[in-house]
Amino acid sequence: MGKTAELKTKVSDASVTDFLNSVAEEQKRKDSFEIVKIMKHITKEEPKMWGPSIVGFGSYHYKYESGREGDSPMIGFSPRKQNLTLYIVTSGFEDYQRQLNRLGKYSTGKYCLYIKRLSDIDVDVLQELTSDSLKAIRRLTHSSYHAAKPRRIAPSKE
Repeated sequence: MGKTAELKTKVSDASVTDFLNSVAEEQKRKDSFEIVKIMKHITKEEPKMWGPSIVGFGSYHYKYESGREGDSPMIGFSPRKQNLTLYIVTSGFEDYQRQLNRLGKYSTGKYCLYIKRLSDIDVDVLQELTSDSLKAIRRLTHSSYHAAKPRRIAPSKE
């Protein structure tokens, strides 16, 4: 059996505050602290660093049919150079069009929501979207996944 690649995005004891204080752009730094408040309020979890640049909340263990498995934050974000990248869905944005229509200025990747700054969006809609997504993630991680999606195999211990 071949060696499994080491996952780079693991939870660590690194300081979220120190990481966010190191964000060079002042507005992005302020927005990042505001996103922490939003996600902390919604998840009732303390933020943790995942890898060198992702702030995550909560965790779940996944296992793909291929056998690959690992841990991931339930939701999170990263203040990237180009955008604030929010990781708030595990199965795409198809089910969130109602919120996205009211959100404001954003773009999406398969599982990422990209915004330039909080002032570009309706923060109340972001909170609603994040809360609805978290509920869906929690439902999903407590049931079986199918196909290439991860499935819950055990609760994460923190």
